[in-house]
Amino acid sequence: MSTKIACYTGYFVQAIINNLAPLFYVVFQNEFGINYTKISWLIMLNFVTQLFVDIISVKVISKLGYRVSIVLAHIFSSVGLCLLGILPRAMENSYIGLVIPIIIYAIGSGLIEVLVSPIVEGLPLENKSGEMSLLHSFYCWGQMSVVLLTTVAIKFAGSANWVYAPICWAIIPFINMFMFMKVPIFPPVPEGEDEMKVSELFKSGTFILLAVLMLCSGASELAMSQWASTFAEKSLGVDKLTGDLLGPCLFAFLMASGRVVFGLVGDKIDIKKVLGFSAALCVASYLISTLSKNPIASLIGCGLCGLSVATMWPGVFSFAAKIFPRGGTPLFAMLAVFGDFGCAFGPWLAGVVSDGVRASTIDFDPLKFGLAVSVIFPVTMIVTTAILSKKKNINA
Repeated sequence: MSTKIACYTGYFVQAIINNLAPLFYVVFQNEFGINYTKISWLIMLNFVTQLFVDIISVKVISKLGYRVSIVLAHIFSSVGLCLLGILPRAMENSYIGLVIPIIIYAIGSGLIEVLVSPIVEGLPLENKSGEMSLLHSFYCWGQMSVVLLTTVAIKFAGSANWVYAPICWAIIPFINMFMFMKVPIFPPVPEGEDEMKVSELFKSGTFILLAVLMLCSGASELAMSQWASTFAEKSLGVDKLTGDLLGPCLFAFLMASGRVVFGLVGDKIDIKKVLGFSAALCVASYLISTLSKNPIASLIGCGLCGLSVATMWPGVFSFAAKIFPRGGTPLFAMLAVFGDFGCAFGPWLAGVVSDGVRASTIDFDPLKFGLAVSVIFPVTMIVTTAILSKKKNINA
């Protein structure tokens, strides 16, 4: 149980890393003069760094072991969050002051993503699909906590004091680091069995389809969650507290709720059908958010997107673990590579398209247009899931 608690907290830490900075994008624009494109590059930097860590993690973890690697992940996370509150104002070039801490805490987040799921997979548990979904729900609870507590704190303390928030949140990975120094850790592949090689995975057509699903899952989730706070303030014109509560906070709550429900019934339902339905709901949520003229309806669409993406990431992980029981670290690392690429590319595309629209003569809100383009990801997921469902030899 202590190992599960440490893993749950690990995903909570990852939620802090991925969702704290987006709450300050408007502050960054006002204080440091950063446009949508520069913010998009910050998002890209975060997830590309995580992607790079995913790629090299197989060899790193095999040399250092799970315990040392997960402890290092929390050190990078804590230090990076502390520096986010210090460097932007301390350095002459504030943008570089944002880049450095993002790279540091992204290293920690990338390691957490690769390590925590196989650690839970290695535990002697029943209903592995449900346990995986429940694990990933703590990312959502973390996201909701970060949005709610940080927004309320900034409301009362003032946006000028935003620098203290990252330093306060850095306490959680610092404490969890000591948890992972002591808890039992079991290898995801039993002793005596060899893990699959990365080359073996890429020879499987099923793995390629799962990789596409992971890419689309990450892009569908992060394109909305990374821009939801800014979308509420800039595009919908609502105040920050209301916008964050009905946008990213509702998004996180519904995503967490969906994962808890899936955690209870995970092994009793066809995950392929669930993924197809989730992708269709995601398409609807993006269209509601971007095409509705009512700000409240748009915010509800943001929240509904959280519910739609709830089963995507953990669902693909658990499905892949069943298909490739010898997958081990290489399987989770490669899936994380494609997932993090989607996490980087989705919000980056939305931001770049938004700036392109703002500089053009198109009569449409820039960020709404950018998010509307992001509907291509759940649409691709629907097509990929349909192909996967028709495959007769699921391992081929």
